[in-house]
Amino acid sequence: MNRRQLGLGAATAALASAVGLSAQAQTRDPGAVAFYDSFNDRLARLPATLQPDVRAFYEMNGWRPVWNEPRRRALVAAGAQAERHGLSRDDFFGSLDRYSGDPAGLEMATTAAALTYARVLAEGRVRPETVEDLWEMQKNRADLPVGLNDALAGDRLVEWLEALAPTDIGYSNLSAGYVRYRRLIRENGGWPAFRIGANIEPGDSDPRVPILIQRLVAEGDLDAAEGARLAAMGDVYGPELQAGVRSFQTRHGLAADARIGTGTQRSLSASAEDRARQIALNLERRRWLKRDVAPERIEVNTAAAIMVYWKDARPVHSTRVVVGTARNQTPSLEKQFASVVANPPWYVPASIARNEILPRGPGYLASQNMYISNGQVIQRAGPNAALGYVKFELRDSYAIFLHDTPTKSAFNLAMRQRSHGCVRVQDAVEFARLLLSPSPDLLGQFDEAQATRETKRIQTGREITVRLLYWTAFVDGQGRVAFREDVYSRDEKLAEALGIAVSLPRPVDDGHGRDADDVGP
Repeated sequence: MNRRQLGLGAATAALASAVGLSAQAQTRDPGAVAFYDSFNDRLARLPATLQPDVRAFYEMNGWRPVWNEPRRRALVAAGAQAERHGLSRDDFFGSLDRYSGDPAGLEMATTAAALTYARVLAEGRVRPETVEDLWEMQKNRADLPVGLNDALAGDRLVEWLEALAPTDIGYSNLSAGYVRYRRLIRENGGWPAFRIGANIEPGDSDPRVPILIQRLVAEGDLDAAEGARLAAMGDVYGPELQAGVRSFQTRHGLAADARIGTGTQRSLSASAEDRARQIALNLERRRWLKRDVAPERIEVNTAAAIMVYWKDARPVHSTRVVVGTARNQTPSLEKQFASVVANPPWYVPASIARNEILPRGPGYLASQNMYISNGQVIQRAGPNAALGYVKFELRDSYAIFLHDTPTKSAFNLAMRQRSHGCVRVQDAVEFARLLLSPSPDLLGQFDEAQATRETKRIQTGREITVRLLYWTAFVDGQGRVAFREDVYSRDEKLAEALGIAVSLPRPVDDGHGRDADDVGP
């Protein structure tokens, strides 16, 4: 017998011995024997993606049943918290009742339900790459079989499951918002439907005013006492009600002008059920992400076109941005911030050059301070250059970066999805100075380059993470759920993947489309 045959023989003997001992140990418990004998057949009936976790869990437990009545009660208690996460308890635990009289089946089904629920809390229900064309962020990962085993052994199943979901304030506040909307639906049926019709101007009388008041009270844009007082005044759209509408418009990213035009009416027409489901979609997006985030980071919400700079784990600066159009979407990326370029030239991407610049002829190139070198269109740095006075470079970012812009008027629009995909930053030069301010030397280099209009790359001296996110529902600084319309149709795709029926208002462009002369990235 050669060494390989000897090794195989020893391994086979050891396996047979282990199986024999395990079976012998289980003969004292007929239920354990039944479970052990049917394990592989029952495992094969589970989803293929779940089978490795279930097998690993029972391998740790000697292939024996683990669920007793106290542990099942703890799991039921954990499942009762599913609504906090925009989930339905019945989707995970609703089928366990059908295993009455089948202890082995109930055992396996309970483990499968616990691990499935844990996976959704820890990592989300769908893979983000299947619902977004480009999604490159750090995913959350958890060793669920080990975690479940330890949680059961330590009698802390509920605590373990709840800790799998994000625990940051953004998720927690949005979770609380979801619970409030669900309660509103259960107790009051949501709010009355607002009928879209003619515009309502300040000072008008309109039969929809009583419905409008109820709508604003339901979400907290008017308090109940004020709403009752205004309702008693009839159909007049007066100053106090206009203040409530401005609050609503601000919360929905609309122009806060108190005019109830097409965009505001579309947002008012959304049902409480649809808004609750939109919150659930955004809770799912947050579960995809790695829990540990850099204490210093730049976060851009592309749905809201807002940027927030975090320093020492606190938001210290917020501003408006312009992001990609629905056709040229800004992707979901997480990249390191590499350097600042003062007075950057623009190396025009081939698609923009081919479709929007070269057809206009050499006269247009000359007027825009552009030239062609080795087949590439390049725009020289200058006051009218598309990148403005500063560019923030990201590593390996598919030519997506943050930059200044000479087109300042777009920052005043409510709908700011109008670039080719890059992120234009309001007051970008001052933001660059804020980032460089920890180092007087680096800040001095930047200020000198701005004074001389020299093109200069300046390293930041530290790693800063940039995260491009898509949140269409989030909690604002006043603790209210803020909504943005689904400009990129990503809510629609995610809802379809999750099997959720949702009907959200279509966005209204307040800027009359993209400026044909704005060819910047």
